[in-house]
Amino acid sequence: MNLSDLGWDSFFEEHLTQNKKDGYVPARIAREDRQAYLAYSEYGELFARVSGKMRHSARSRADFPAVGDWVVIEPRPGEARATIHAVLPRKSKFCRKVAWVKTEEQVLASNVDTVFLVNGLDLDFNLRRLERYLTLAWESGAQPVVVLNKADLCPDVESQVGEAESVAFGVPIHAVSALELDGLDALRGYVGAGTTVALLGSSGVGKSTLINSFLGTDLLKVGAVREDDSRGRHITTSRQLVAIPGGGVIIDTPGMRELQLWADEKSLGGSFEDIEDLAAQCRFSDCRHESEPGCAVKAAIEDGGLDAGRFRSYLKLQKEIKFLAVRKDQRARLDERAKWKQIAKWSKQRRKHNDKP
Repeated sequence: MNLSDLGWDSFFEEHLTQNKKDGYVPARIAREDRQAYLAYSEYGELFARVSGKMRHSARSRADFPAVGDWVVIEPRPGEARATIHAVLPRKSKFCRKVAWVKTEEQVLASNVDTVFLVNGLDLDFNLRRLERYLTLAWESGAQPVVVLNKADLCPDVESQVGEAESVAFGVPIHAVSALELDGLDALRGYVGAGTTVALLGSSGVGKSTLINSFLGTDLLKVGAVREDDSRGRHITTSRQLVAIPGGGVIIDTPGMRELQLWADEKSLGGSFEDIEDLAAQCRFSDCRHESEPGCAVKAAIEDGGLDAGRFRSYLKLQKEIKFLAVRKDQRARLDERAKWKQIAKWSKQRRKHNDKP
């Protein structure tokens, strides 16, 4: 495999020299299945597992390889297997908080140049969900692109594009029909040798159909959606990196029923620039935008310049991010305490060993 076509460049080459040993080579993670990995390397596809040392030193699941990561491997070409010894620094990463109450980062895709935020122009079109995806996209470091799929099912595409524009300021928006192969030329401009595109969206929006159109073959399974709510079932069950003919890769992801934020307040600036600009015009710098006099945000809602639903979405995400920050701080303190307890335990064991006659 040509590693340059898969995204290998001088950034990763520089960091490889810090980890390279005789027999070690770079590879890119194409799929993960319960900490067993498929890696693309100069030897082709290899099935890989992390080394015992790496597993022992990992402090969280974010320290393990994710789809899109460049890793340092010790290959065994004759067995089509390899051992992963290190994850190279990530240029970008699209993350979410793990489900339920645990405060931990889950890396969905890494080293992504462009994120296609795929929405269906059917009953599943949802601006509030798009705002959430945009917030995480700005946090990731990748360039977001809004893809409005299923244009063939929408009676008023222009109106839906306008709604998307009202929440995705400065973000390219493309209305396409993957099924009818309509409007896809604009998307192909984002895919080329050395580039990585990730697709994110809920089940049934047509992510796999889009990828199949790039491949020119039905490599990925596609499924039907329910007529009553346009929701699909999870055909793609794991994240996977797909090499595109001519160079470049696309990362497909399962439709996510739950997308909890893993971001900070700065990320809201990219998604809610209009609200933050209004807030800067309020009479009081600590305005809560409730009943304070001279509130520019409240005035904009009253005169129709700002959608009340969008403002409620902003407050909800802001509250979620603040709560996450508190939980992160608590987790950091607990991790630090556990680290020193372990150090004290090792020190005690060493003293006992040294005191033996």
